[in-house]
This record gives sequence, structure tokens and C-alpha cells, in this order.
Amino acid sequence: MSTPYDPRHLRRAFGRAAESYEAAAVLQHEVEARLLEHLDYLDDRRPSVLLDVGAGPGRASAAMRRRWPKATVVALDQALPMLRVARRRAGWWKPFQRVCADAGALPLAEDSVEVIFSSLCLQWAQDLGRTLAGFRRVLRPGGLLLFSTFGPGTLAELREAFGAADEAPHVSPFLPIQAVGDALMQAGFRNPVVDTDSFTLTYPDMTALMRELRAIGATNALDGRRRSLTGRARFRAAEAAYEAHRRDGVLPSTWEVIYAMAWGPEPGAPIREDGAEVARFPAGAIPVRRRG
Repeated sequence: MSTPYDPRHLRRAFGRAAESYEAAAVLQHEVEARLLEHLDYLDDRRPSVLLDVGAGPGRASAAMRRRWPKATVVALDQALPMLRVARRRAGWWKPFQRVCADAGALPLAEDSVEVIFSSLCLQWAQDLGRTLAGFRRVLRPGGLLLFSTFGPGTLAELREAFGAADEAPHVSPFLPIQAVGDALMQAGFRNPVVDTDSFTLTYPDMTALMRELRAIGATNALDGRRRSLTGRARFRAAEAAYEAHRRDGVLPSTWEVIYAMAWGPEPGAPIREDGAEVARFPAGAIPVRRRG
């Protein structure tokens, strides 16, 4: 369930995209808005600490801060330039906290967060199971986990076009919905629910699509990518292959989005590791009988 990404490349790519992200991330904004609606499942509860993982420029963090003005909202992102943009959005009236860190190594205390929100970030996780185990560690029992991620149908046309022109990978191998559900179960979350949706965006040509991907930081970060620039011949071959998908004068681009919701389990609930169940509970819960 791991994907060999280059973490330094990811940080640089999203850092460079900090100023261009907002204008280009139309789909990301729509998915984020739909995921925010799932916060209604909290009913009348008023969480005191919320964590936005992969917060980017902080749109969701600001929305949660407006909804719960007395709560502590933490915007966490691995790209420092993104958090600088988020600082401008936070303002002075209802500011939120900002932490520069990796989603796979949360620098937070155990059982310290009541809501974990993450929109279109976890597709970049090196190991989804390990990342979700970290989420469970910091999420309080009964807390809410909400996230969205891309599924394997994302950029299918672009993947096919580059596959016809180059042996080196150009598009990430996103995990299927079954793998996402399995990872939630293995991490020990309670009552997980996953579903999927599909979006089709259109572009005048492949260059416009590639330009948009760069603007949101979604460049090829695979370890097995070609380290040199894609040659003009290969790019033209990919463009020609993509043209087979042209309909009504435009090129379609498919984006499969997976939504997931789950709840933090009670202390001592088992976690599955390598097929075996392992009980986890705080050391203070172990009764101690002293002799003498």
C-alpha cells in the first residue's frame, strides 16, 4: 500500500505552486466544499481542536474556524510557502494555527484532536496505512476523520497518452477505493464509510492540462520518473495519443475522487498488523499489584 514518492520534490512542487494554486484549483475547491458538508455529522457537538492535514492555502481551515470560532484549528502542510499564503487568509480576527510537517509524521500528542480533516492530500502519502495509523494516534476516541483522495481513474487519459509515448511513468498510481477502505479497517477506525465520485474537466489541448497541473503543484513526483526533461518528440507523441479522446472540440480529463469518513475507536480497540490483531491501550489502564 506504499507509493515511492520523492518527498523533497513534493515539497518543492507545492511550494512553487503556493501563489498560483487558488486560481487553478477549481476541482480541489469543489471537492473540499463537499467534504466540509460532512462535518454536519458532528450534529450539535462543538469540537475544541480540529486538524486540517494538507491544508494548502487554508481555505478549509478558515471555514472550520468560522464555524467554530472558539475552537483551535491547526492547518498542517509540508510546504512552508503554502502556510505563508494561509497566514494571509487566517487574518487577525479568527486566526488558526499553522504547522509545517508531513502528514505521515504528525507532530501532535496522542488523543489531542477531535476532528481530522484532509482534502486531496493523502494520494501523496508514502504509505497510506502508516499515515492513517498516525491519524488514529492523535484522534480522540469518538473523534471524526474525514478525508478525500484521488482514485485510479484520475487522469486516465493522460496516463494512457504518456504510456503510448514513454516507458517511464508520468502519472501516479492512485489507490482504489477497496484499498482505502482496507487501510481504514487495519488502522482500527470505527464505522468507516467510503464512496466515490467522478468529475470530467475539459481542456483545449494537453498543454493546458499540464500547465494547470503545475499551477496546483501536481507534478510527477514518482521516484521512478524520468529525471531529465520530457523530450519534445515524446511530448508530441503523447499529445497525438491524447487527441484520440477529443470530443466536441475539447480534450476530457477524468478525475476519480474517493471520500472517506470514520470515527476514532475506544481505547483498547485492536489494530490489524500483518493480518494479526494487536490490542492497544494506555499503560495506565494496566492494573498493578504491588508486593510487600
